[in-house]
Amino acid sequence: MGEVWELVSDPHSLPRWWPRTARVENVDRKSEGRRSQWTKVLETAEGRGVRADYRCLSSAEGERYVWEQQLAGTPFARHLRGSTVEIGLRAEGGATEVSLASTQALRGLSRLGSPMMRKGQRAILEEALDGIERALTGAG
Repeated sequence: MGEVWELVSDPHSLPRWWPRTARVENVDRKSEGRRSQWTKVLETAEGRGVRADYRCLSSAEGERYVWEQQLAGTPFARHLRGSTVEIGLRAEGGATEVSLASTQALRGLSRLGSPMMRKGQRAILEEALDGIERALTGAG
């Protein structure tokens, strides 16, 4: 469980397992996790970098880690009212069960695209789970 927790609670580790994360910058990591902040540089299909700022909302070692995207004053704010990711951990025998959940509140006409957003988020979360497994086992 400790190795999984270290991976998912350390923003520096995101490029190892979170989809399309090229690098992480400006990490201000707090000892308890909560209120930690960082910037993810996401790579677009065209190879450009898109910066997005995040902060940890909740952290319980070995149980859950929750972050939200900071939207105010960014281009993302035109489409999103809120965006959070929750990582849940649970000991299962000698292994760790990892669950990921994403919540996004869309703004204005962007709400019309909610089925596409759900499908896209589901794919990202599945890719992230695969990335966690690869990062911890070296498989793939």
